[in-house]
Amino acid sequence: MFSWDRPASRILSSPSRATNSVLAAAVFLMLQPVAGAANGGYAALVRQAAPSVVTVLVEERAEGAGQRAVDRATTDTQYNDMRAFMRSMLSGPGSSNPLPGAAGSALASGFIIGADGLIVTNRHVVVGARSVRVKLADGREIPAQVIGVDATTDIALLKVSAGRLPALRLESSDKVSVGDPVVAIGNPFGLGQSVTAGILSARARALEEDPYIDFLQTDAAINLGNSGGPLLSTDGAVVGVTTAILSPSGGSVGLGFAIPAETVVSVVAELEAHGRVNRGYLGIEVQAMTPALARALLGRESPVGALITAVEPQGPTAGELMAGDVLLSVGAKPVTFASLGKIAVRLAPGTTVDASVMREGMELSLAVTIGQLPDPPDNPLQSGGPDTWVPNLELGVANATTEIRKALKAQDEGGGLIVTQLRPDGAGALAGLKIGDLITHAGTKRLEDVADLAMVSKPSSRLPLLLRVVRNGSPSFIAITGSEDR
Repeated sequence: MFSWDRPASRILSSPSRATNSVLAAAVFLMLQPVAGAANGGYAALVRQAAPSVVTVLVEERAEGAGQRAVDRATTDTQYNDMRAFMRSMLSGPGSSNPLPGAAGSALASGFIIGADGLIVTNRHVVVGARSVRVKLADGREIPAQVIGVDATTDIALLKVSAGRLPALRLESSDKVSVGDPVVAIGNPFGLGQSVTAGILSARARALEEDPYIDFLQTDAAINLGNSGGPLLSTDGAVVGVTTAILSPSGGSVGLGFAIPAETVVSVVAELEAHGRVNRGYLGIEVQAMTPALARALLGRESPVGALITAVEPQGPTAGELMAGDVLLSVGAKPVTFASLGKIAVRLAPGTTVDASVMREGMELSLAVTIGQLPDPPDNPLQSGGPDTWVPNLELGVANATTEIRKALKAQDEGGGLIVTQLRPDGAGALAGLKIGDLITHAGTKRLEDVADLAMVSKPSSRLPLLLRVVRNGSPSFIAITGSEDR
């Protein structure tokens, strides 16, 4: 699975303006070239770069009790056990090192790009946070202001007031080739600043979750908490921002991904100037063309363009583009399913461009208006409210939203309550209920709200309470008696 190293689960614009706006305005720490592995290590590089890498401490927005239950029910058990062990080792009484995601807090990484206190990190690290603080390499913890965030590239720009700070320089990722050594510095698992090294494994990787970015791939170890840290060339230049991993368990398996520095430079310039980045938006859904579709729609063997499958009714191109059109070009640039997102987001909202489509065997030229790419909605699981304690069953429940039911593979169910708490020796636990179970019925009564269960009578062996429960998509009935006799 893909993990946004918010495992702590977004395009590009011209870098020239950012270079003039940001880099010239800030005083950067210019690092001397370091021989690196050729001389047996990266110690000199780390000595120079490490003071510019920071820990980002986030007090997260309160999440719904239902989300916590879903997370507990669906996250890999072995991974949870490992996190619990790490937490017990690192976050005992009085510890100041909570793991990312523990107790409503999160730790991630960032790096200083301006002597005046400008700091780059990932958007997913800070979005929705109640407060953001930055811990500098000298141990100071300072409140940070979020200057702006860009959802499309997952970049956030912070600002701290801490006097003159050592800064890293952002350079084009073109300076490193596949096979060149790279170094990542960050704060994995809240352990504190750590350094890993590897090579640039590949360029221009497209991840399904982020169709707008050509990621750098590296085998330098990237783990939870590395989000927002720098990926460095051997002369100390930032060539990327570590942001995602591909992993079956949530830990590093040598498949880490970084946002190229040239993308970061252009985004930072817009965030510093305007607090956001305006992106183009067509308001359509498309699918890839195949040879069979090309023969049916274009009368040719080779597939070109992208097939429009839906047009947003109130979107910017409604009335111009239609489902069934094959979009061939936008603004004179030929498009494919893979390239359309990158092309669209570079267009200026509010402008009109020419688009070429094939419709019912005829090629048409249309003038389409470019809309503003909307920010992604908040995680709907976080909108859930607090849970309610059911005293006679000795368990907590919360209303299940559509998103919660989907996460629990119970999307065909209506209503229902998700179990959020269980007293270990309580009636619900003795009957075999687990956190994350979806209770749909009490007897024959469908449960729509926590109030439907809150005042239920205390069950007994003589008068058990029958509950219908969905676990991992499978329904079953449980009789609650108040004892281990089920």
